[in-house]
Amino acid sequence: MTPANTQVAPSPTIKAYQDKITAQLQQAKAKLEQLQAKAKEKSAQGEIAAINSLTTAKQNIDRKLQDLKATSDSNVARAKADIDADVATFTASIDQLAGKVQSWSARK
Repeated sequence: MTPANTQVAPSPTIKAYQDKITAQLQQAKAKLEQLQAKAKEKSAQGEIAAINSLTTAKQNIDRKLQDLKATSDSNVARAKADIDADVATFTASIDQLAGKVQSWSARK
């Protein structure tokens, strides 16, 4: 008798979706790391706090993306919509922060 395998591989569509979101998050993370370096250089505590908050938001998105593998088929669309909304908010927040940081350079 063979033991039951409790780990189920994600469907190809979920895997493709995870890959797409992961790529978006990697780009956003790289931008966030650049902003963090500039904020630390300027000792901008407000921006550093915002960056820390965004890092936490990214970790939450990563967790939801991981949980997607175990989501039942009937809930996948809702889970994807939730992740898409979180990613949109995350990237918009990074862009907003980038605009603020770029304004520092414009003031020189």
